[in-house]
Amino acid sequence: MRLASGSKTERSACKVIASVLGIGYVKGGGTVAAIACCLLLYPMRTWCLTQHFLPVALLTVGLLVLGTWAAHQVEPLWGKDNYRVVIDEVAGMWISVLFVPLTGPRLLAGLVLFRFFDITKPLFIRRMEKLPGGVGVMMDDVLAGVYANVLLQAGIYFRFF
Repeated sequence: MRLASGSKTERSACKVIASVLGIGYVKGGGTVAAIACCLLLYPMRTWCLTQHFLPVALLTVGLLVLGTWAAHQVEPLWGKDNYRVVIDEVAGMWISVLFVPLTGPRLLAGLVLFRFFDITKPLFIRRMEKLPGGVGVMMDDVLAGVYANVLLQAGIYFRFF
C-alpha cells in the first residue's frame, strides 16, 4: 500500500526519509546528499569497512530496503523519481566506497566517480530508471555506485589511490 492515502504522520516520515532529512529540498540535493554521506563515512575510516563484513552488509541492505520503500511511498505524492528523493544518492555513494579502506583521496575519488556515473547514466544505468516504483528510483544509483566501486577498487589495486 502506498501512503498517498496514509496518515499525515506516515506521509511526513516517508518524505523525511526519501529527502534524507530535507536535503532533497536544497538546490543540487543529489550532490549535497552524496557529500553528506561522505561526511558520515569519512570518520568511519578508522572502523575500516573492509574488516567488518556482516555489519556493513546489513547496513547496506537496510539502506536499500528503506530507500526503496520510501521512494515507492512518495511516488504518488511527488511523481516518478522526483528531485526531492535523494535517499538513492546516499545509497549509491555508500555502495561506491563499500569495502574500500577509506582515505580522503579515495573518498573524493568515489564521490567524483559516483556522481559522474549518476549524472551521465552510461552502461545500462538509464535502463534501471524504467523499473517500477522505488526499485527504479534506487537501482540506477545502485548501479552507478557499483561502477564507481569497481573503478575505485581497480585504482587501489593499481596504486592510483
